[in-house]
Amino acid sequence: MIDKIENYRQMNIHEYQGKSLLKGFGVAIQEGIVADTPEQAVEAAKQLNADTGTEWFVLKAQIHAGGRGKGTVTETGSHGVVLAKGLDKVSDIAKGILGGHLVTAQTSAEGKLVSKVLIAQDVYYPGETETEEFYMSVLMNRETSRNIIMYSPEGGMDIEAVAEKTPHLIFKEEIDPTVGLQGFQARRIAFNL
Repeated sequence: MIDKIENYRQMNIHEYQGKSLLKGFGVAIQEGIVADTPEQAVEAAKQLNADTGTEWFVLKAQIHAGGRGKGTVTETGSHGVVLAKGLDKVSDIAKGILGGHLVTAQTSAEGKLVSKVLIAQDVYYPGETETEEFYMSVLMNRETSRNIIMYSPEGGMDIEAVAEKTPHLIFKEEIDPTVGLQGFQARRIAFNL
């Protein structure tokens, strides 16, 4: 059993792989298709348009490092997460990401080679009220081998800055694996957000 836990602690998966796992368990996700080339990226965008109706696409470099949206591809100056406001923008953006080295706060100065890009549907709903962003992630507490839901009403990409400047706006709920997420925890998350 300990060997299995140690293997789980060492697991690194890309965003597209994690989303596939979640979708397999019935979790609603932002739809996306992974691509290895700019041509595949365009085809993925066309498929997402046909499947979801989205007309804007989020291109996300798939590397094992956080801060991809603020990171820079050394060869092109592109960021690791870029919004394509139309099908005609997808190829050029993919060219700016694929094959380059993405440097983030969690990589070395050389960065990490980007060989895959996730083409995802834009999920902002143009509703009657202004869009709000929240931060939420499920992380492994390596000390207790339990999942923690970490969240904040301060959304966006710079959760590290939120933690530094306003740590009281970062909340955590540790989940007991024997009972799962409890109702009172879900209510506390909703209230804090």
